[in-house]
Amino acid sequence: MKYGTILGIKKPVSRIAQGSIMFTREEQDHSFELLDTAFEAGINMVDTAHAYGEDNERLPAEWVASRGVRDKFVMLAKGAHPDNDGKHCNPKDITTQLNQSLERMKFDYIDLYVLHRDDPDVPVGEIVDVLNEHHSAGKIHAFGGSNWTYERLKAANEYAESKGLVPFAVSSPNFSLAVAVKPMWGGCLSIQNPDHAAAREWYKETGMALVTWSSIARGFFSGRFTSANFEEKKDSVEDCMIEGYCCAENFRRLDRAYELAAEKGATVPQVALAYVFNYPLNIFALVGACAVEEIQSNLGALEIELTPEEMGWLNLERDKR
Repeated sequence: MKYGTILGIKKPVSRIAQGSIMFTREEQDHSFELLDTAFEAGINMVDTAHAYGEDNERLPAEWVASRGVRDKFVMLAKGAHPDNDGKHCNPKDITTQLNQSLERMKFDYIDLYVLHRDDPDVPVGEIVDVLNEHHSAGKIHAFGGSNWTYERLKAANEYAESKGLVPFAVSSPNFSLAVAVKPMWGGCLSIQNPDHAAAREWYKETGMALVTWSSIARGFFSGRFTSANFEEKKDSVEDCMIEGYCCAENFRRLDRAYELAAEKGATVPQVALAYVFNYPLNIFALVGACAVEEIQSNLGALEIELTPEEMGWLNLERDKR
């Protein structure tokens, strides 16, 4: 495993984070098996969210308590996801959901608390202030924003600097080899798309940690289908993946991933993950592995070095490599 650092977290943080949206009480044994496998492989960060439901937050916390690994474990918890009752990205709702998450987990603190969405109508200073209150109280050690524009993150950190406060340490956008042609869910933001070059440049300049989600494009690079047989296989994949990633350019990227995987003795998911890890940003890739074998296979991506020519070729920026 390879590790990095995130501002405010004293523990080393694994470059791969395990998703937990698939965890259920009905399949608790399987959920714990996935966590055991991930932790044994060196993966020490798990992603949860208030919006995913109570068991999603309780199960990883119960696993941590049963294994006695709280001092080595990084809990990434998300709050402030919009629903029919509102956007929830305001001081009152952030506080309510954070306290609910801590109660569900039976934790004294959350290592990394990430706001699931932004609400541009709320002054960014109010959000920074309330997150600093909870940071000062020891409830969170670091915080960030998921699907926030880099402009709002920049404004937040400029406000924090002007007030002598703790800044946002993390951004969590979508990023993968595939370009997102349509947001998978409302308010989602991808920084792979060509029109987000300014965001990538800002992240490069600041070195802000990125916890990127849907690293293999919601299964587009799972290796379960090719561009040639996709029509026969598409009934087995999610509609959001079809709507979000199925376009001619991405199928060309998929073809090239197959070609490069064959040459390197790797798998398509490994090549797609390697693209993320080799991108010149401070990236921690969130991967929702649903099987023990997937977790073990994903580790191989960390060992694949891609040249700038291979990176550009995979992303259709070059005709040769």
